[in-house]
Amino acid sequence: MAAIAETVASPAGRDPRNRALVRGWLYVVLAVLVALVMVGGATRMTGSGLSITEWKPIHGVVPPLNDAEWQEEFAKYQQIPQYQQINKDMTLGEFKHIFWWEWAHRILARGVGFLVALPLAFFWLAGRLERGLKPRLVGLLALGALQGAIGWWMVASGLVERVSVSQYRLATHLTMACVIVVAVAYIARGLATYSQGPAIRSVQRFAGILVLMVLVQIYLGGLVAGLHAGLTYNTWPLMDGAVIPGDLFAIEPAWRNLFENPKTVQFIHRMFAYAVLAAALWHAVATSQALPGSTHARRAWVLVAMVVVQATIGVATLLMQAPIDVALTHQFVALLVLIFATAHWRGTKGAYELPSQAALAG
Repeated sequence: MAAIAETVASPAGRDPRNRALVRGWLYVVLAVLVALVMVGGATRMTGSGLSITEWKPIHGVVPPLNDAEWQEEFAKYQQIPQYQQINKDMTLGEFKHIFWWEWAHRILARGVGFLVALPLAFFWLAGRLERGLKPRLVGLLALGALQGAIGWWMVASGLVERVSVSQYRLATHLTMACVIVVAVAYIARGLATYSQGPAIRSVQRFAGILVLMVLVQIYLGGLVAGLHAGLTYNTWPLMDGAVIPGDLFAIEPAWRNLFENPKTVQFIHRMFAYAVLAAALWHAVATSQALPGSTHARRAWVLVAMVVVQATIGVATLLMQAPIDVALTHQFVALLVLIFATAHWRGTKGAYELPSQAALAG
């Protein structure tokens, strides 16, 4: 009788195993997403993002296979302002180099779509998904489709009048990628097993605020990248010889400086980095006081350490004028901070409640 009662309470023992399988799958998705964002960063830094001038979701999977196809692809690139104003001396061999970066970024993005869709269909049809997970996972697919459209919207901004993509669209594309990273990490950690119960409400709320602040900082970093703002004012802690430099609002109307003035954008990115660090430190101290010795407090302090490391890499990137290896490291650690902040947030709330037998049947 005790065994029967245990079976009813813990859905035939299947649910923990199913959760582990789904969680493992989502961790794989998360790793590939990080790789995708990193390839996207390398694509931007190598000036490769406009090398493919058409959006062909199906036919575009196949790269040029012979010299005639390469010449055709190169001829399309030669029609856009980036080639005509910046790369007019580019050879076909040099074009192939930038083409492969953009092609790899696109094919990896398509691969993520299949990596989500096919296992999702399997888990769903095999009855291994809890009812509450289904809309969340379908939502991931929808976000991925939206991100694909945003990616082309971004590329299109650099094909007619500009020699690079719009910083507005670049920052939006990067931030949406990070929103998807947050969603995957949050769902995966909701399926984990925790040794300690949820934290108090105030700790949960502020952990969520920290995730939002990291996302905002990444958006600001996207603006910096889109404006190449990290290549100027390469001093720290002063900027242009002052704590608060002049000419921050030289463009009219004033709000445009927040998005279009490289000096202002870099200054805001710096200041908000300090705000993220201060908030993380405050959260760690408050959590340690409210829940001394808890895993929540320990995670909060780990997050502080990660933010300090990221800030240090950011300063190095600035002082060295953004060499590609250091700049990509800065981007990679930003993703690690975001993922850990998300895991910490989910950890303060605990795992998703186990479904009832009826919910499993649905």
